[in-house]
Amino acid sequence: MRTADAGGDSRHIYPDLELMPTIFAWPYTDLEPSLAFVADNGERAVGYVVGTADTPSFVSRIESEWLPKVSDRYPPVSEPSTPTENMVWLLHNPRRMIVPALADYPAHLHIDLLPEYQRSGHGRALMTAFLGALAYQNVPAVHLGMLSVNTAARAFYHRLGFHQIDVPNAEPLTYLGLEVGPNAWLKGTSAG
Repeated sequence: MRTADAGGDSRHIYPDLELMPTIFAWPYTDLEPSLAFVADNGERAVGYVVGTADTPSFVSRIESEWLPKVSDRYPPVSEPSTPTENMVWLLHNPRRMIVPALADYPAHLHIDLLPEYQRSGHGRALMTAFLGALAYQNVPAVHLGMLSVNTAARAFYHRLGFHQIDVPNAEPLTYLGLEVGPNAWLKGTSAG
């Protein structure tokens, strides 16, 4: 919740504090725990990265395994008209994650760090763990979607070697991709 508004606090937009984790975090820790990593400050979690090695397979599992667990709390919305309803619509439409232009990047990820822990090496450490796990699974490439207005995140991904993927009609998102292979992603990184 503290990072769901283009990297900033979203509690004023989404008053249900479980909504965003139900969509963007918990399905991953539940369905693909080997690709979930947490950064802590010695006392509490301060960030995480989660993802999947195979987006189409993950989408099928969301439909068959995750949605039945959460549909009572978040029933489907046919015509969303509020920010919360828009997010519930996203929850119930996981097929939106299967984008033909991203077929060469089968894995995807979500990473979040509390603002006070950004630009301190935690993000790079989380990404190193996540990308290493993908390489271990022989995943060829990973993608992510980010709000185009989040320029700080874009700079972070650029330093890690991510490049923009041309996805038609993607606004308000920008899609970025990275070849994973055995340490291929390390070759494209720069200091920072």
